[in-house]
Amino acid sequence: MTTTTPAAAPPRPTFGRLVRAGGGPRYAAALLVDALGSGLLRPFLLLYGIAVLRLDAATTGLAMTGGIVAGLACMPPLGRWLDRGARSSAVAAAMLVRVAGVAALLAAPTGSVALFALAALFLGIGNQGWPAAHAALVTTVAEDGLRDTALAAARAVRNAGLGLGALLATGCLTGGAPALRALAALSGAGFLAAAALARSVKVSAGRVERAPGPAAADGGPRPLRAVLLANTVYVFCLNVPEVAVPLVLVTVLHASPAWPAAVFVANTVLVVTLQVPVTRWAAARWPRARVLALAGAVLAASYLAFLPATALGPLAVALVTVPCTLGEILYAGSATPLVTALAPVGGLGRALSRLQFSTGLGLALSPAVITALTPLALWPALAAGTLAAAGAVHRTGGGACTGSGRAHGRA
Repeated sequence: MTTTTPAAAPPRPTFGRLVRAGGGPRYAAALLVDALGSGLLRPFLLLYGIAVLRLDAATTGLAMTGGIVAGLACMPPLGRWLDRGARSSAVAAAMLVRVAGVAALLAAPTGSVALFALAALFLGIGNQGWPAAHAALVTTVAEDGLRDTALAAARAVRNAGLGLGALLATGCLTGGAPALRALAALSGAGFLAAAALARSVKVSAGRVERAPGPAAADGGPRPLRAVLLANTVYVFCLNVPEVAVPLVLVTVLHASPAWPAAVFVANTVLVVTLQVPVTRWAAARWPRARVLALAGAVLAASYLAFLPATALGPLAVALVTVPCTLGEILYAGSATPLVTALAPVGGLGRALSRLQFSTGLGLALSPAVITALTPLALWPALAAGTLAAAGAVHRTGGGACTGSGRAHGRA
């Protein structure tokens, strides 16, 4: 296995440099507006189908799952579009397609399964397509040494916007169906404004021909495939505070619903405040592959800690979510930068679209897996799977995958 010393500490990311590295002020505004719109609607889409359109829960859930699957099916053409040089146009398209989804929601009469399914389809495509397009844009415009931090800062901004949007929406839910329709309209307006801001940045990249040989083989080089497979397992950590912990707190410990809410808020606050400093600290010390492997070790340890914590009560479970969130932060700060570094020449878009495919697959599978297992089986299974994934990442070597990154073109 090839090893190298970590890159020198990246330049100090002042606020101005970080904003420029992430696409500029207008693009940062687009990210925040888009996240607010997502926070207003995304957590309550199931409720919209049930409370506004009067659909049964099974039909609503099936339509939403179909939207996720359809979004994953759009990843290969998105990757090819990105490899032809699309950047801000691809980000704007991912935002605009969600405007169409909101329009379908607002046009749907009571009982309309078809229009709700169409809305879920458009929203699923936009939600799945945005991360890959965004990562490609930041990778293109960020200067060497700031790419990892710029991606981390964007994630912190997005989490802040999602949390604020969800908080505002929660306060409006007492208004019933009219309030949900108003939230959908506001969400659509946010997506439209965000698309206009993103498109105005006018970032593109020249097409780079893919190099011949193994690096250009279908599916990418072996280390990249290993990281993508491991990512599917790592993604389960994203649903721990939203699915696994509430399941344990409410159904096993019979705790108040306030406990899951507090865990979710704490997770959001920690991600917003720690994502940038932790990513920068880790990138200055270790190659990205080692950071991603470390994330798996931290996550596995936290999963195992949930077993005794469940016996001790709600407070112990809530406290264990802190190291679990730290593992999530390490994972989120290293996975996308590692994939961009491993991407073959001319294949950045395809690599990022495959990363998003593996992420979407993990997110789609995790609720079913988490709810099917008892806590006694769940936490050891998650720990074993994550440790195996971390080992696979560690064995990739990632020698060149230090914190400085690699240029794939510039606006």
